[in-house]
Amino acid sequence: MKKVAVINEPGIPNILFKPLKTRRAFEEISAEIKRMMFSGALKPGDKLPSEIALAAQFGVSRQTVREALRRLESTGFILMQKGASGGPLVVDTTLNSIGDLFLDAFLLKTIRTEELTKARLNIEKIVLKTVFEVGNKEAISAIRQSVTNAQKKLEQGSRAFEDNLIFHKRLAQATENTVLVIVVEAMMAVVAHFHRVLRIRIGTIRGACKAHERIIQAIENGDEPGAETALEKDILQIDGVYNKLIKRPHYSL
Repeated sequence: MKKVAVINEPGIPNILFKPLKTRRAFEEISAEIKRMMFSGALKPGDKLPSEIALAAQFGVSRQTVREALRRLESTGFILMQKGASGGPLVVDTTLNSIGDLFLDAFLLKTIRTEELTKARLNIEKIVLKTVFEVGNKEAISAIRQSVTNAQKKLEQGSRAFEDNLIFHKRLAQATENTVLVIVVEAMMAVVAHFHRVLRIRIGTIRGACKAHERIIQAIENGDEPGAETALEKDILQIDGVYNKLIKRPHYSL
């Protein structure tokens, strides 16, 4: 049996990859690295071994490793950092990639504004119900923090739009359900696009922040019906703003 070459590198997780024997080794290399990510052996922020070290461990050429790393980078699993301390870095961009795909579908006119609103109403009500069922106090505190951050920025004259988006994302995170997190992240990508293109006024953002305050207060008080009512009002209000602005002359998404 061929002896595996091991090159120890400082700051790199101690993971040993096995040599490969295949004509399309770069596919197996990328699949193996992804398997390590899914298992938790490699986490966002970890640096992968260098091309030389990976080539030695897998028993392939540097070119084969380079092709595997290109594939991982193009699909959002790693980031190739430049410089002396650079190299392949494990990142968590899967949600961004899904959000981009969702936004692309909208831009291709396969998703209408009324469809987005209806989906948000149905899905975010499920999210809210799950938040009450899970009752993760730490996650609820994180939701409260997003509202507080938005309020402070608005008081300072900033738009605080990102913090309002974070509010909905943290609601989803409080469900402890990865599927709901992914779906909400995707919807927020379209919401962010609307706000950029339609140039949503700060008054609308202030209104959303006030709605978020009512929602988080209801959550903290254990008032599920009140939280749902406030959430529905928040989503329908912003939908009304979208529809009003879309009717402007020369409007285009």
